[in-house]
Amino acid sequence: MLDAVVSCQQRDCRFDVTLRHGDQGWEHYVDFWEVLTEEGELLGKRVLWHPHDDEQPFTRSLGGIAIPEGINAVRIRAHDSRHGTGSAIPVAIP
Repeated sequence: MLDAVVSCQQRDCRFDVTLRHGDQGWEHYVDFWEVLTEEGELLGKRVLWHPHDDEQPFTRSLGGIAIPEGINAVRIRAHDSRHGTGSAIPVAIP
């Protein structure tokens, strides 16, 4: 993951996540990213339905994610079809 921009209305948030990955067609590509609490609870998941070989880096958004009271940061983690999940990157909630 290269970047994440978070915008919130109350505790309803939108995440614009920019990724760079060496997609290699349908056999090896980023197939989703997810928003997790620091304890690992899944808050939202953005499925990527196709490879982005010729579009790097790329940004995709996911809105309508309810952030529970008291949570000031989340983690964003990408998954690729060959290697599984990567490291979760911390992101502050505004």
